[in-house]
Amino acid sequence: MEKYKDFFSDPLFSIDDLIAVGGDFHPDRLVYAYTHGIFPWSESPIRWYSPDPRAIFSIHDLHISRTVKKKIRKKLYRIQFNQAFDQVMQGCSERTSEKTWITDGFFKGYSELFKRGYCHSFEAYDAENHLVGGVYGVAIGKFFAGESMFSKSSDAGKVALAYLFSALALDEFQIFDTQALNETTWNLGAFEIPRAEYLSQLKEAVKIPYKWEPPSLQKIEEHLFAKLNLSSQSED
Repeated sequence: MEKYKDFFSDPLFSIDDLIAVGGDFHPDRLVYAYTHGIFPWSESPIRWYSPDPRAIFSIHDLHISRTVKKKIRKKLYRIQFNQAFDQVMQGCSERTSEKTWITDGFFKGYSELFKRGYCHSFEAYDAENHLVGGVYGVAIGKFFAGESMFSKSSDAGKVALAYLFSALALDEFQIFDTQALNETTWNLGAFEIPRAEYLSQLKEAVKIPYKWEPPSLQKIEEHLFAKLNLSSQSED
């Protein structure tokens, strides 16, 4: 993957957020980019960014509202992971108020990353087993980049996100990258740090760039319920 070194400029020494233009969504290029603080944000042409400042979450401090906690406690949604990756991407791409950035190149590139073990999805299903929410992202070593989230039923994506954070905490992830702040991520607890600080944390997190295998759903749920001080019994 070092062949991509000449394509991307070093974000640490860049005065701009835009790092490169062009290239492709080859999985090796994507892995190189993410492990160096860079990600694609458009297609035709592909534009590669490393924002300064950078928005991240604390792995242990996702803000979960009382409403979402109630839905977790009641087990309103059945959570799975890595069972419907392409469908989660499709759900995230369906936007009514703005043009989607998840175009064909993103679908192909990230689907291949999923097949190679570097992408993951957490899914929420309703009582009729319909996929009604989810979140997906890139995991390399102890680093996770949250790409997108969707909900077709109230808070379904946020419930899936809570399970994802619990899984990451169990496996001692060091950084959750959310790229740039928006109203949703700010309300969930995201904050900004200087790019140089982000790159320093990232370097440590991907020092051993292994592929993540999430814990069992039972362990994830036990950890989540304990953290939120919730009873494991659903209530009417």
